[in-house]
Amino acid sequence: MRPESFVPFVMDCIKNTPGVARVQTLEEAGITTYPFGFVVAVGSNEVQWQVTGQLADGEKHDTPTADVDGGPAPWTDSTVQDGGEEWLAAVIGRAEAPQIAAIARWSTKEGSRPDHVGVTVTFHNGAKAFVRRI
Repeated sequence: MRPESFVPFVMDCIKNTPGVARVQTLEEAGITTYPFGFVVAVGSNEVQWQVTGQLADGEKHDTPTADVDGGPAPWTDSTVQDGGEEWLAAVIGRAEAPQIAAIARWSTKEGSRPDHVGVTVTFHNGAKAFVRRI
């Protein structure tokens, strides 16, 4: 799933999450520095996320993405309601999308930097979406 289709997917997931006051694209929020991303308001927090992608091996930008379905990714639920990394990973996981093979939080990786916050979503076709807090 490329960023241009992943952003609307994630925004739909977020819209259906309790406690969300607002979600909009970066562009709708007046942020034009990054082409793909979204802003979410949860409680008193407003969090901005940039989305970039990596194509599957052999895939080209000028051809459509081949969706590959499989079992939903394992994920960990969260009671945190702050719009942050743990919350976002749980929101994506709750969707149980058959295209998603794995959801990895950056802050839980060994040797992670405290300023390196985000989620990598790996798809069954080998493509990846990188969701970085900005």
